[in-house]
Amino acid sequence: MPKLVFFLGPAGAGKTTLAKLLVKKHRAAFFDMDTLSRPAAETIMTLSGLDPNDRDSPIYKQYCRDLGYRITMDAALENLQLGIDAVVIGPFTKELEDPLWIELELSKQGLSLETVEVKVLFIYLPDDQAYRDRLEERNSALDDWKLENWSSFSPSLIRREIQWKLPPASILYFDNSEMLTQGIPLIIEEFVYGE
Repeated sequence: MPKLVFFLGPAGAGKTTLAKLLVKKHRAAFFDMDTLSRPAAETIMTLSGLDPNDRDSPIYKQYCRDLGYRITMDAALENLQLGIDAVVIGPFTKELEDPLWIELELSKQGLSLETVEVKVLFIYLPDDQAYRDRLEERNSALDDWKLENWSSFSPSLIRREIQWKLPPASILYFDNSEMLTQGIPLIIEEFVYGE
């Protein structure tokens, strides 16, 4: 049975870093929403006369957000249908609040929770300052809007409860405030692969 593994959480929590460590060791298809949606988002924002690096403003969310999620999930679902494990990275803020979302997504490719093992990791940091420090440290143009509009952006950093109809053993909340000195943390590896 193929695995669909989500790394969810706010910007700067370390979702992509952790997901890459897991995929490098266990070999799965890797779907980072930022990477997959970037060409379309940059084009749409540029043609609209807006900042092509903006990923957080209300205008970006109106024009590009849902498209990015659709591109990412379509690619992941196609791999699952082929029997290939898929690791998906993104905030998924709106989606994780809908109890039926994961089942509806799987059904688009004739899949279900009985034919795909879903694991969800919510990666978070302990407070707003930890997020701000991480965003400043990584020095990405994609974070400029976040930092310049911190009072508007920071409410999105809350730890969210995953509402999908999954057994508790399929959901892990992971505080990623410790600096990684070695490979993937054992707790994550055991959670996803039972090792």
